[in-house]
Amino acid sequence: MGVLPKRIILMRHGESQGNLDTSAYTTTPDHSIQLTPQGISQARRAGNRLRRVMAADGCSPDWRVNFYVSPYARTRSTLREVGRSFSKKRVIGVREESRIREQDFGNFQVEERMKIIKQTRERFGRFFYRFPEGESAADVYDRISGFFEALWRDIDLNRLHHDPSNDLNLVIVSHGLTSRIFLMKWFKWTVEQFEHLNNFGNCEFRVMEQGSGGEYSLAVHHTEEEMLQWGLSPEMVADQKWRAGASRGAWNDQCSWYLDGFFDRLAEESDDEEASSSCA
Repeated sequence: MGVLPKRIILMRHGESQGNLDTSAYTTTPDHSIQLTPQGISQARRAGNRLRRVMAADGCSPDWRVNFYVSPYARTRSTLREVGRSFSKKRVIGVREESRIREQDFGNFQVEERMKIIKQTRERFGRFFYRFPEGESAADVYDRISGFFEALWRDIDLNRLHHDPSNDLNLVIVSHGLTSRIFLMKWFKWTVEQFEHLNNFGNCEFRVMEQGSGGEYSLAVHHTEEEMLQWGLSPEMVADQKWRAGASRGAWNDQCSWYLDGFFDRLAEESDDEEASSSCA
């Protein structure tokens, strides 16, 4: 197997024209919405912050970074500005990946109609509500699952051509909902937990970093206060803290939504006792 990345970093694009003027969607396709000057500045500052994360104490001096980017204009522009903080030798590759694009809201969006639709989504639930002519968050989950498989193949087959002696960082420049779905799938969060997550701010990022045992956790880089602000419950935060020291692939038997959240009560008897009672 290829070298596992030290960090997987999820980043939302900078401020776009659609943030300031939603009527832009009535005449401009969502994928063509541009960054504002403020969004460009946000992306440049984010690039500096990302570089500091990768070059922090305890990191190998010859660390490298590989980027995956949504095909939307605002994400590609964000990446271009982020890239100003990195030298050519640090960047081992970049790939445009359509599966990490924004949730599809339909084609051209009539502003007044979209207000009513989004009100309906709040009543129906963000995960399962499907926009007319567009997608639900559940649809995004399905394509993110396909991206996971491609991501692991890239790592497993060493398609990134990375020297295993150097720390590898993967940065995924995407969108708010798509990034939340990525975290949901990675950490096996439930639909109910997803519904409580807050969106990323413009050019805000989340760092999934390998802990001491090889498991990935948000708690290695981020504080408990940050995670609570993002909408993680105290139980979800506790799981992140456990992951920071857990061996890779270990089972967290204190994680309620892995087992206990699906049953009222499970019997404590052994398999032998169960077999005896069923045969009696």
